[in-house]
Amino acid sequence: MNTPSKRKICVVIINRANYARIKTALREIKNHPLLELQIVAGSALLIERHGKAVDIIRRDGFPIDAEVHMSVEGETPLTMAKSVGLGIIELTSAFDILRPDIVLTIADRFETMATAIAASYMNIPVAHTQGGEVTGSIDESVRHAVTKLAHIHFPATQLSAERIIKMGEHPNTVVMTGCPAIDIVAETDTTFTKEEMDLIDYVGVGAPIDVTKPYLLMSQHPVTTEYQSGYDQIMETIEAAHATGIQMIALWPNIDAGSDTISKGMRVFREHHPDAKIRFIKNFNPELYVKVLANAVCAVGNSSSFIREGSFLGTPAVLVGSRQHGREHGKNVYYDVAHDRAIIESMIREQVAHGRYESDPIFGDGKAGERISATLASIQVEVQKRLAY
Repeated sequence: MNTPSKRKICVVIINRANYARIKTALREIKNHPLLELQIVAGSALLIERHGKAVDIIRRDGFPIDAEVHMSVEGETPLTMAKSVGLGIIELTSAFDILRPDIVLTIADRFETMATAIAASYMNIPVAHTQGGEVTGSIDESVRHAVTKLAHIHFPATQLSAERIIKMGEHPNTVVMTGCPAIDIVAETDTTFTKEEMDLIDYVGVGAPIDVTKPYLLMSQHPVTTEYQSGYDQIMETIEAAHATGIQMIALWPNIDAGSDTISKGMRVFREHHPDAKIRFIKNFNPELYVKVLANAVCAVGNSSSFIREGSFLGTPAVLVGSRQHGREHGKNVYYDVAHDRAIIESMIREQVAHGRYESDPIFGDGKAGERISATLASIQVEVQKRLAY
């Protein structure tokens, strides 16, 4: 039986990247003597065609306290908006049963908005990671809206912390922790085991990949404000990467509006290039993903992991399009590259020729999980918020 002094921390996790960006905090919360960990799994995390990554969480030893289905099929702005509404309804029921003392939500997705609305209207303090960052897409607006609903802030960079304070949040509620994803990078031996090399060719479809030889990593998600252009955008990227002649691991996109068009582009490419040296994979566990990113000769697409984990690892990256526009980044990134296959191919070749970059700890030093759990155990928080300037 839990002692009355334990704070119940409910963490809402909704996709594979979400989990990687909070895993070490889960571990530290679970092991903290003054905290009780609760986990709500929802959205893409529960869907088979997106890898059903909830199974990875369970295998890692984290029990799931509630599963919440909140994704309306269609991957359009209409279904995204409806998914936010459904998420509010379903998460409200989960919080009513679990009775958490604090709800911890991650980053800037539509599910994050639903989490923050549901908890704050139920007078449950909200803790938020990765606030204060600047990017493209609707994520930019969602992230700052969640900041204004949140009571505790765990930004990943000093500049992000300063932005949150400028938004009127009290400095005592803003704790610059770094990003928990960097904790995993710092803890992981990036050498592939034989079992991991075999797993890469087991879990995906397409050509087998020899990770002892040069390979690219492609991860491109829809830009919700440009969702109708997803098909053309992914075709430019995948054709450019294929033209380099370098084998490639390609990850399927997340569940945002426009996901179907990107997935269609990848399937059409496979049909037209049956001999392409590409392995298509739904998802990896966080540690294996770090190894895949660390050993790639270049990462291409628009995933924020190329900026966050990639900067720490020094992996050369080509960031295509506007999805990460304005985000802080290290020297490893070629930034805001146009959706033009000739330009993308040229940038990939330049990055491959450059080779590894020096590690840049812009998003953390490997201790974020510890800082988050320590703060959640000790911080004094009030439900009533006010502007602090």
